Amino acid sequence: MATYKPVVVQSFPKLGERITQDTVYWRGYKTPVQIKEFGAVNKIDFSPVPPYNYAVTASSRIHIYGRYSQEPVKTFSRFKDAAYCATYRDDGNLLVAGSEEGSIRLFDISGRAPLRQFDGHTKAVHVVGFLSDKYRIFSGGDDYSSNLWDIPSATEIVSYSEHTDYVRCGCASKVNADVFITGSYDHTVKLFDARTKSSVMTIDHGQPVESVLLFPSGGLLVSAGGRYVKVWDVLKGGQLLVSLKNHHKTVTCLCLNSSGQRLLSGSLDRHVKIYSTTSYKVVHSFNYATSILSLALSPEDETIVVGMTNGVLNVKHRKPEERKEKSQSKRQPAYRTYVKGRTYMPKQEDFCVSKPVKRVLRKYDKLLKSFQSSKALDAVLEPPIRLYTPEVTVAVMQELHRRGTLRSALAGRDEKQINLLLTFVARRVIEPRFTPVLVTVADMITDIYQPVVGQSAIVDRQFLKLQEAIGKEIDYQEELLEVLGMMDTLFATFTKKRATYLEENKSNGLTETIETNTNN
Repeated sequence: MATYKPVVVQSFPKLGERITQDTVYWRGYKTPVQIKEFGAVNKIDFSPVPPYNYAVTASSRIHIYGRYSQEPVKTFSRFKDAAYCATYRDDGNLLVAGSEEGSIRLFDISGRAPLRQFDGHTKAVHVVGFLSDKYRIFSGGDDYSSNLWDIPSATEIVSYSEHTDYVRCGCASKVNADVFITGSYDHTVKLFDARTKSSVMTIDHGQPVESVLLFPSGGLLVSAGGRYVKVWDVLKGGQLLVSLKNHHKTVTCLCLNSSGQRLLSGSLDRHVKIYSTTSYKVVHSFNYATSILSLALSPEDETIVVGMTNGVLNVKHRKPEERKEKSQSKRQPAYRTYVKGRTYMPKQEDFCVSKPVKRVLRKYDKLLKSFQSSKALDAVLEPPIRLYTPEVTVAVMQELHRRGTLRSALAGRDEKQINLLLTFVARRVIEPRFTPVLVTVADMITDIYQPVVGQSAIVDRQFLKLQEAIGKEIDYQEELLEVLGMMDTLFATFTKKRATYLEENKSNGLTETIETNTNN
């Protein structure tokens, strides 16, 4: 009796992932370090000066972390309730933060007690920041107001009450020391000039604004709210340049890399998307465990820090390039080490011992070997095989058809098994590599279970889905044939014109030759 031959699963070429320079660059980070905070992380801000420590605002505390430390090097906890939006000044010496009770506190990095306290908001202050002259602070609160404060005298300079809902985000211009921007839940972004008594520009984002970002040049503004990230041209009066909709849930934070060539956005859908600022296409993406509230990139792009709703701080450091060079320079074993002994030929007096190779059969092969067709089909319809290696399922169906037992394997199934079979066939029948086999399977299922159509709503629904899938594929093929016919006509016309042109050139050449000979 001949030995059993396992089912041959046809291998198909896999579509390789497109590796770009951005893919290589953004994958060049180490395994992330997880740090647990006391509450949801609402703001992360890097110091603009070395050693690039970063401030993390969570719950009623502000923690200062060293770039490689997992424990805070300093803590500011002089808040009765939640703290918000701790932001560094450009020189890295001062830190300002808002609070739930409506006051703004200014801290010296070398001390612990606040240097100044600014009172004027009647509700929580969610956004604060320094103007580029370093002597004034802007703020926005849940009392719908946007205020400007003088640091030396700790007094309010001007207050704007133009928003009609909570002010939750803002940024200052690095080019003009009098310009700052705020975004509100009233769907608007307003640009203020400290020299005027009202806003100089209003932009309608269309969704509650969660984050705003101004490019270093001051000409482009990015706003995030809802599922949209929108880029506006400030110099053209707030003209919309592009609207990006790459997230599935609300976008909560924005960030630029050090060169300004990449824009990062974090969302409640647990993803960080990275866009090119020239084409505004997604060049890379990071996936995280839970929803993202805050995001920051260190000044030299060495560290990415992400804050999440569950209070976890995710820190990724770039792999040092020196170690890569050392690992590449490590000496590898010579080629002869790997092939040593492979070409040895036994001599006449040698006694050769062959080690028997034990062939391990898979579950479906064992069932096919014992002629259990129905159980073999059940084995390849299990989720791990059916979902991730459908070529194995189709190969077993093809083997059963070759043996002539496919019909009996498909027959005698209950409602749940028929639903599973039809779902698989309807999903995979449109794939060219599986179509020849699955069309036969679909034909057999229809013949076998036609008498029971109408007895089960679930099975009827799957038959309708199969019919719809095949109908769409036929329409698609007909459209392709029409396009192919058009292309054939165009190619035939082009070939005809080219042949006529060549004939004319040849005839002209012969005429010129004859005329030249006659003249001679």
